[in-house]
Amino acid sequence: MKAMLSLLLLSVAACATVPPAPPGPVAGLGQVAQVAGVRIRPIALVEDSRCPVNVQCVWAGRLVILAQIDFNGGGESFRGNMTLGEPVPLGAETVTLVAAVPPKLAGAATDPRAYRFTFAVQPRA
Repeated sequence: MKAMLSLLLLSVAACATVPPAPPGPVAGLGQVAQVAGVRIRPIALVEDSRCPVNVQCVWAGRLVILAQIDFNGGGESFRGNMTLGEPVPLGAETVTLVAAVPPKLAGAATDPRAYRFTFAVQPRA
């Protein structure tokens, strides 16, 4: 019985922790990621309709954030929605939200403070 209780407490404690940031240019809500001289600040989670990892879905869903992006040394900025995997052309660069953690789980709400977003910046072709 004590072993079961200990295991249960460890499981609950693990669920309450915020996941570590993956390697690369990563930011949580309100934080700033800097990539190739571009500053990206996720402001709000707009939509997380991704398919939960613990179910099978017909549609993959999507994740959308509101972000503030400052580029060209702060001389230009963009404030708008970014969708996971969809490049946003800005000036001479293209900014892409390339990953988001934690994954979505069926039947479990995600604390917005737990989200970490990874970005990529590439020169426009």
